[in-house]
Amino acid sequence: MFAERTRQLRAERNLKQAEVAEEVQLSTRGYQDLELGRLPKYETLLHIADFYGVSVDWLMGRTERREVWL
Repeated sequence: MFAERTRQLRAERNLKQAEVAEEVQLSTRGYQDLELGRLPKYETLLHIADFYGVSVDWLMGRTERREVWL
């Protein structure tokens, strides 16, 4: 679910993998691995959620609600 949703978010913003990788403090290869199914470390998960403005629960497939709950 995580890989699918990260690919979806990147496509929606018309970004390249290298662009997202730089923003979330990963190598391009490290980011590619995430889109291919590797699960992120906790810190990386938080960076990706913050970058896209979505909830961690949505990224991980625990909810269908994208928004961050406050």
